[in-house]
Amino acid sequence: MSTPASVLDAALEHAFTGLREGRESFAPKLTPHEVGTITSISTGIATVSGLPGVGFEELVRFPGGLLGIAFNVDEKEVGVVLLGDYEDLRAGDEVERTGRVTDVVVGEGLLGRVIDPLGRPLDDKGPVPGNERWPVERPAPAIMDREAVSVPLQTGIMVIDALIPVGRGQRELILGDRQSGKTAVAIDTILNQRGKNVLCVYCAICQRASAVAKVVARLQEKGAMEYTVVVVAEGNEAPGLAYITPYAATSIAEYFMEKGRDVLIVYDDLTHHARAYRELSLLLRRPPGREAFPGDIFYIHSRMLERSTHLSKERGGGSLTALPIIETEAQDISAYIPTNLISITDGQIYLSPTLFELGVLPAVDAGKSVSRVGGAAQRKAYRSIAGDLKLAYSQFAELETFAKFGTRLDDSTRRIIDHGQRIRACFIQPESQPVAMAEQIGVLLALSVGLFDKVPLKKVAEGVRNLRGAAAKMPPDVAARLSTADKLSDADRKVIMDIATLALAPLQPPPPPKPAAEPAPEKKPAGSSAPATKPAPAAEPGPAPKPASAALPQKELATKPVVTGKPADPPAPAPKPAAEPAPEKKPAGGSAPTTKPAPAAEPGSAPTPASAAPPQKEPAMKPEATGKAADPPASAPQPAPPAKGADKPAP
Repeated sequence: MSTPASVLDAALEHAFTGLREGRESFAPKLTPHEVGTITSISTGIATVSGLPGVGFEELVRFPGGLLGIAFNVDEKEVGVVLLGDYEDLRAGDEVERTGRVTDVVVGEGLLGRVIDPLGRPLDDKGPVPGNERWPVERPAPAIMDREAVSVPLQTGIMVIDALIPVGRGQRELILGDRQSGKTAVAIDTILNQRGKNVLCVYCAICQRASAVAKVVARLQEKGAMEYTVVVVAEGNEAPGLAYITPYAATSIAEYFMEKGRDVLIVYDDLTHHARAYRELSLLLRRPPGREAFPGDIFYIHSRMLERSTHLSKERGGGSLTALPIIETEAQDISAYIPTNLISITDGQIYLSPTLFELGVLPAVDAGKSVSRVGGAAQRKAYRSIAGDLKLAYSQFAELETFAKFGTRLDDSTRRIIDHGQRIRACFIQPESQPVAMAEQIGVLLALSVGLFDKVPLKKVAEGVRNLRGAAAKMPPDVAARLSTADKLSDADRKVIMDIATLALAPLQPPPPPKPAAEPAPEKKPAGSSAPATKPAPAAEPGPAPKPASAALPQKELATKPVVTGKPADPPAPAPKPAAEPAPEKKPAGGSAPTTKPAPAAEPGSAPTPASAAPPQKEPAMKPEATGKAADPPASAPQPAPPAKGADKPAP
């Protein structure tokens, strides 16, 4: 069927009329489009001229889609930080403005993904879902929009939860030397957030690709990637990407905080971030300061960590907890970057290389670690149990140093050291095995009451395992009350004590047997006196000596001269001869020791020759009046050998 000519003409007329009206209404407009030119390129830096309207931190686009940030805005040229591979750029290439600042994609679709700071996927799971983008640099919440930190963030690490508590919304620095376990502490904290309604963001700055892959594999193995976002800038990336990585990760975490969620972010680590910024600043000819860092190195970290807070209920009640990591050199925590971060954050956890070498893991030094939030971010059950543990642990650390010198210690000091050794042994914890709160309270309560003091030190680890297994079977109502803000009641304490006692009973040594009753000492007759120091030697066989009360002849009372200031020693006992000895005769030429003349010798006694060994008898003499009568000797004195060449016997 043919179309009438009139209908066709009408359609053509209508079409041409529309074209004519469109041509007549069209007015050409000139849109300014700024295009600059690369003048020079260096490591991660490009100098661009011809962009008079570019703003600070505005994104510019290079050939091939490469982006850069306008960092130095001078009168005639612009210093641009490159955000990617710049090997194909040449001087003279065109550069154009984008009209927007650096931003990153945010949203629920990021959970379980590994991305770079620009939001590009790195896990081969396809494009990252989400149409909303937030700038990487955002102002921190106002003071009136914040609330105090009062809810604890359980790390699952016993020494931290007991001695250095961390609250939701707090900024707690982790610092220590290289290879001392800093990343392990942060990863264990992420693993412990499973089932606690806390989202996590792990930010890896200039880390090795193998180290990042290991962390991601561990998170996937433990099921933590379901609530975690990983933002990575590898060590071989451009320094510009390393610079914006923590800011991009903070914006992703802030998105969830604004939704009323509790978020944990880990910066691993800010030492590499500071070095990357120093490299960019020196290449941009900015004046260096201390340790060649630019003057605003403090500000780039403070404005980022200030975004971590606990929002008020009017703002949704969300929180952002930050765990920045810093690497020290030779245990120097007074260096430039560590002191900056210590002054910015709300406390620090110091990991000691000495404890690490001793096998105490995690190697947390309780003396140099502190939480400025303190007990406000700790449950009352912890405070009632672990209140004295930190003091006891610190005293042990000080006394242990003196004990290494072999100093003799008293019983009180020895008890403090033994108790501290068991505290440290209980705080040793395997990696990637966080401890539940009920198990921690059971171990801490057993420590505080001294149940572990009876366990041998080598069996403390076994005792902790037994106690954790028993505490896991704690009655549900008791475990529920531990999670509340109420103080630990006496009934709950008794239940936990009974569990701990039963768990540790097999490891405690049996009590020593009671010693047998000693025989009663013999009663001494009244009026008798025993020697003060040691009993008298047994008498040699022979005739029995005469009793002390019997009157002895005056000639047998041989005594030694009394020396002033020194008591006279009693003569050594000797066997008494069977026959009565002949009366003693005064030797020739001998002289009496006193002025009183000796009695005459009896007839019939021959004089003793000088060469013979006469018995050492002295002539009888009256005792001196010293206020106490001298005790008569029990037997005759032992004869002494004569001196060689002596002419007369010794007096």
